[in-house]
Amino acid sequence: MKMKRLSIMSGVLATSLLLATACSNSGSDSSSQKSSGGSGDEVVIDMFQFKVEIADQLKALTDEYSKENPNVKFNIQTVGGGADYGAALKAQFASGNEPDIFNNGGFQEAQTWLEKLEDLSDQPWVDELYDVAKEPMTVDGKIYGQPVNLEGYGFIYNKDLFEKAGIKELPTTLPELEKASKQLKDKGITAFSNGYGEWWVLGNHLFNIPVAQQDDPDAFIKGLNEGKAKFEGNEQFKQFMDLFDLTLKYGNKNPLTTDYNTQVTQFASGETAMMQQGNWTVNMITKINPDINMGFIPMPINDDKEKNDKLAVGVPNNWVINKNAPEADKEEAKKFLNWMVSSEVGQKMLVEEFKFIPAFKNIDAKGMDALSDDILKYSDEGKTLSWNWFKYPDGAVQEIGSAMQSYAGDQISEDEFLKKLDEIWAKMKK
Repeated sequence: MKMKRLSIMSGVLATSLLLATACSNSGSDSSSQKSSGGSGDEVVIDMFQFKVEIADQLKALTDEYSKENPNVKFNIQTVGGGADYGAALKAQFASGNEPDIFNNGGFQEAQTWLEKLEDLSDQPWVDELYDVAKEPMTVDGKIYGQPVNLEGYGFIYNKDLFEKAGIKELPTTLPELEKASKQLKDKGITAFSNGYGEWWVLGNHLFNIPVAQQDDPDAFIKGLNEGKAKFEGNEQFKQFMDLFDLTLKYGNKNPLTTDYNTQVTQFASGETAMMQQGNWTVNMITKINPDINMGFIPMPINDDKEKNDKLAVGVPNNWVINKNAPEADKEEAKKFLNWMVSSEVGQKMLVEEFKFIPAFKNIDAKGMDALSDDILKYSDEGKTLSWNWFKYPDGAVQEIGSAMQSYAGDQISEDEFLKKLDEIWAKMKK
């Protein structure tokens, strides 16, 4: 039985407060005026992106491009790390302050934004894409986005704390994970750092595990959309609740008021032995603890080792170009995206500074860091789970995350939670 938790933080209030940061500028002066002039005129590329982990690195990368192209300046706004990027992006367009380059998750999200997306099928980098990286942004045979990178997630674990607790074999099933959690607790070590104050930690990543564990995730999602499938009574979701409960039982205090930065800080500083996150956190972790000894383990929902010993790997997001942007901006934006993945400077920074696993065959990424190496290892062995949240109805992940927060806060029961999921899907698919 899950333990009582603090009352849930209001998702609406949190989103409202975080969206207030949407106008913060991590790039050049937002008052810069855009020019539609010729090749010698200054061009200001407005970028609206969500990965807070790369804000500094992206600024440095665009500065390098501007050194080679002095007439090109960048105005970068970063909205993420808990803020609702999708809502903030819609607000940008509604205000008439449309960015030239922004992020799109692909699949359903690509369809939603299709009328704003420039066709990038003729760009030089398209031929270098891995096949799996083409899928999210391919619509009717055309490619509308450049993959940011490949990423993977699971439970990141502290190898030294596992050794201290006497854990000799890495857990790959739910019973093994529970045993390891007990061993950690017996040594006075908190097993999990749960950033459940963030809807996306729940609604995107944690919720994806039982979806990806379906026999056919795409068929399951289609069934939900057609009213032929349900969360209530689904075996994988019933099993998943045991994993959810396990993280709460052996996790940090006050998970519903623990945000992304706090979650990562707790883990990086050795306060917890595991956290549900991905390799995108490596820069944040190593900045706090450069010598941390870490790796990935799966997020199991039952005792089937073969089905559970997998990491969720996919394309986290894509760079897209606003097809309604001024022609000078569009052309320079295309040149920048191509330079980023084809030039020696761009490739080196993506691997060494961004710590990205490239989605391109022409960029070598071996030996980057422990987390990326684990993702590549699992990928090479074919032990991966799909990413599915971009296939959900628009806005569903936020409401799913809120429902998961309600369950974690003991405001609804397991049965009520699963029924709530069906209600959310039925409402959002319309």
